[in-house]
Amino acid sequence: MTAASDCRLVLTTCPDDRVARLLARALIEAELGACVNIVPGLTSIYRWQGVVEEGSEVLLLIKTLAVRYEALESFIRERHPYQLAEIIAVDLSAGLPAYLAWIGESVRAES
Repeated sequence: MTAASDCRLVLTTCPDDRVARLLARALIEAELGACVNIVPGLTSIYRWQGVVEEGSEVLLLIKTLAVRYEALESFIRERHPYQLAEIIAVDLSAGLPAYLAWIGESVRAES
């Protein structure tokens, strides 16, 4: 049985829907994520190279296993169009046991 502590929720933003869909599908096909939710319509305001920027982005919510995080991060970094991609992993403390088990079954446990 997969425990919540074995899972991660990884967030990354993309510049548009096309990039988000390509990256999400590639992550699933590579068995690095069990599910990727695409959340359109974000507005990001941030400081980049000393200038306050504002732009539209699409958020990806990626469900994966902790043991696959490094491979997932590398995968995103190799394919992401941003010079510095947002890649943030959140540890899970709880979750529906059947859903956590599904994550464990859906993500390839080894590289």
